[in-house]
Amino acid sequence: MFIGEFRHNLDEKGRLAIPAKFRNKLAEGCVVTRGVDNCLEIYPSDIWQKKASKLASLPISQKDARAYVRLTLSGAMQLDLDKQGRVTLPDYLRRYGKINKKSVVVGLYDHLEVWEENEWDKFRSNTEKQSADIVENLKDLGI
Repeated sequence: MFIGEFRHNLDEKGRLAIPAKFRNKLAEGCVVTRGVDNCLEIYPSDIWQKKASKLASLPISQKDARAYVRLTLSGAMQLDLDKQGRVTLPDYLRRYGKINKKSVVVGLYDHLEVWEENEWDKFRSNTEKQSADIVENLKDLGI
């Protein structure tokens, strides 16, 4: 399970150190792709296979489904951790996420998100201010 928030710097080669507590879950490989809100998503390979299968089953006749599938699958890249527990984020994904140096790795149960530090801080701050309204809106989902 991935939970928590960790701040890391990318090195000059675009390598991101995966928090030590998550490395064993990604040791068999992982996939990075575009996420929502200009973050990146990193999935363990087995979880990615399930997600990709669900995406592939979405109806291509629906515009939004087609667009989401295209962005997510076309942006996906297989990654392996190096001996220091780092992954190299592809240039096109770093540009998408506006990630140049400082980043935040966020654990979201079955996957990680990688955010540019300032973007994460803005998102988190705005969401914290709206937390009561958000919870109220989610009550019908059993939250």
